[in-house]
Order: sequence, then structure tokens, then C-alpha cells
Amino acid sequence: MAKDKYLSMRRSVNGFSFANMGLFTGFADGIYNAVYSLVILEIFRNSAIVGIYVSIYSLFCMIVALFANEIFRQFSKVRVFYFGLLMLATCYAMMGFSIQPSTFIALDYTSGFAITLTAMLIPLFMSDFSENIGMAKLNSRYHLWVNVGALFAPMIAVAVASRFDNRSAFFLSAAIYLAAWMFFKYMGLTQEDKQIKPVNPRKTVKSLWKNTAAFFKTPGMLRAYAINFGFYSLSAMRHLYVPIVIIENGFSKDTLGLILTLGIIPYLLLSEFMGRLVMRYGKKIWMILGFGSFAAFSIWATFATGFPLLAIFVLWQISGALMEPVHDLLFFDNTKKSQQVKFYGVFRSSSNLPKFIVPVAAAACITAFGTTAAVWLVTATICIISVSILIAKK
Repeated sequence: MAKDKYLSMRRSVNGFSFANMGLFTGFADGIYNAVYSLVILEIFRNSAIVGIYVSIYSLFCMIVALFANEIFRQFSKVRVFYFGLLMLATCYAMMGFSIQPSTFIALDYTSGFAITLTAMLIPLFMSDFSENIGMAKLNSRYHLWVNVGALFAPMIAVAVASRFDNRSAFFLSAAIYLAAWMFFKYMGLTQEDKQIKPVNPRKTVKSLWKNTAAFFKTPGMLRAYAINFGFYSLSAMRHLYVPIVIIENGFSKDTLGLILTLGIIPYLLLSEFMGRLVMRYGKKIWMILGFGSFAAFSIWATFATGFPLLAIFVLWQISGALMEPVHDLLFFDNTKKSQQVKFYGVFRSSSNLPKFIVPVAAAACITAFGTTAAVWLVTATICIISVSILIAKK
């Protein structure tokens, strides 16, 4: 096990217990992501400004990820996870009310703090309990449940949004995260509370800098970071701009919900299967195929309109499904368990940094070309760079 020790737990708890939490996160985040960009668009009324807002928000989440190691030094992982799930349930419930934009933004940032920590902790818990199972199998199981949860989430979200308003869907995400908190509590997991030490800001920043430098000096970490950056760049662009492009092309919210739901099917079909394929053929080939095919679909999406565009938004999910169970294995396969809590915050920033950089690039493309569809030129470029990194010699 990792450095952190567990004092008690139910006998049935193992790595799959944490992988199964993907059902909650997939369902809650699927509902949230289906309406999030539409709510932000309601506030700012400009798709380019939506990208700028999301980039600043993601910079905040990246800073949280970088400082996560300092948080874990002060508090046990179990206590932070309890706190994070309750904070998400509370913030999403409050975001569901018809409130002022400034209040919504404040709650958005607060929930961003919590979602960053909880998203980091689930893989760390899986790693702690991965003995005799392996992270490849646990990753596949986790993403299978994420996609099961996300399958009907968009349809439910847009149904609620059409019946009431876009923000009302956040109530559902709040209820699901509350259920996740109860599920985690049922595991009976406890850790010894850590002694809270006074924080010296200068020493904390210096420690962060040293930890970041040590991470990138570790063999294989730069490549792992770059590939994870590429994967999450594509994810960020899909979540942010697919709903906007579909609505701008004259399709209804019901069509949006249907396309987002159909896009989950490739992940469901391939999640468990990919775990076996990775164990047999390795992970590199699937990432190359995923990035390469996504590049081709991105170029096509730049010029497509109407129903062919909807078909692209479903088909390129196959590319994502090839990469989803393997995109972070470069980190876990090249670090010792004793290093994972220390380094994971730095590595995890690779999921937030693209949400800061890529929307700015997307906003620049929208401004330059005068159309939201130009954002897919950004995803195509990212895919080409990622493939180049994968095939390059170490």
C-alpha cells in the first residue's frame, strides 16, 4: 500500500470499491457538463468569452491541484474526500437556484476546489488498494462505471432544462454527490488524523517548486504529463463547444441530449474490453490510434454542417474511448506508490492546464475566423502534436 495507512474499513473494501464510485461521478458530471456551457453562455452571451471564463476557472483548479500535496500533508485523504463530496453536494444545490451571476461564479469556483481534490483522490485510493488487481483493470472498471452513469445523464439534464431552466439540472448533480458521500461512508474507511502544522507561505511555495522540479526530473514524467494534457484538451473542448455548436446549428436541446447520450455508447462498449487489450498489446498503440483518428474527425468537423456534423460528434467518441482507460497509466507505471501522493498533484494539473490554455486558443480562432466551428482546428493540432510525442524516441 501507499504511505498512508488505513485504521479500519469493511472487509469487502478493495480497489473495485473505489472504481465503482465512477457510477456516481459519471452520472453527476454528465448532468453538470450537459448544461454548464449553456449556463455560462447565458451569463456572458458570447461563445468566445465563455472560453476565456473557463480558462481562468481552470487556472484556479490547476493551482488547487498543485497545492494538493500540501493539503494532504495537513489532512488525511479520507477526511479531504468526505469534505469534498459534501462541498460538491452543497454548491451544486445552491447553483440550481435562479441566482445572480456573481453568486453563481463564486459557487462555481468553490465547487471547482472540491471537484479537483475528489477527482485526484479516487485514483489514489484505487492505487492504494490495487494489489493483486492492477491499475489497468481498475482504470477500465472505473471508466466503465463513469460511462454507465453518464449514459442517460445528458437526456435527463436537457429534459429538466427544457421543463424548468438550465440551472435546475444542478440539483440532480447535488443529489448524486450526496449519495456518493453516503456510499463512501458505508465503506467505513478511517485514517489517523494528522497534526495540523502552521503554514509558512514562503516555505509552502518553495516546497511546491521543489516538488514540481522533482516530478519533471523523474524519467517518463514529462511524456506522461504531455499525453495527459493532450487527452484532457480534447475532453475540455468537447464539453465546452459541442453543446454550443449544436445549438448554433439550429438543433434543439432534445437533439443535444440525444447526441451526448449516443456519444457514451463507444465508451461503454470498449471500457472493459480495452483493459484486456492494453494488457495484451500495451498502451501506446491505442493512444496513437485515438489521437490520430480524432485529428481526422476534427478537420472534418471544421467544415461539416447539419447531420454529418452530428455524426462526427458521435463517431469521434470512439477515438476518446480508445484513450480513456490508458491516458494516465504512463504516470502510475513509472512511479513508486510512495511517490504517487507526492507527485499526483503536479501530474493532475495536466487535466486543468489545458482547460486554461485551450479555450484561449479556441477564443482566438473564433475571433480570427468568425465562427465557433474554428475551434476544431485547435483539437486537430493538439492531436498531431500528441501523436508526434508518442512516436518520438524517449
